[in-house]
Amino acid sequence: MNYSITEDVQWYPACTVADVPENGVVCVKYKDEQIALFHFARRGEWYASQNLCPHRRQMTISRGMIGSHGGEPKVACPLHKKTFSLIDGRCLNDAAGCGIKTYPVKVLDQYVYIGIVDEDNGSEAICA
Repeated sequence: MNYSITEDVQWYPACTVADVPENGVVCVKYKDEQIALFHFARRGEWYASQNLCPHRRQMTISRGMIGSHGGEPKVACPLHKKTFSLIDGRCLNDAAGCGIKTYPVKVLDQYVYIGIVDEDNGSEAICA
């Protein structure tokens, strides 16, 4: 689900900093994948995850509520209120729950880049 920055990451230029609302989220597309890009302005941090809800298989994560759980950034799916860590994608309110795929993010010269590992592209986390 989550990538280590030490892996062979290709940086995809997703958008400019101004394209993402403060403390908000946008959805960007990389090849056939939709990626939710989160800007926690109050924390000075950026996160990215798959946009696909692993339970309902709908593109809804970018419409979820963002916040924190014990200081950890999270997003709650608007369909079923499951919450996911934006650090590693694990489900925070259901130990047996499915997680979501996360991506590294970096900001350089007012552009936001999402780290993609091509061999894993298209392998969203899903529930059976």
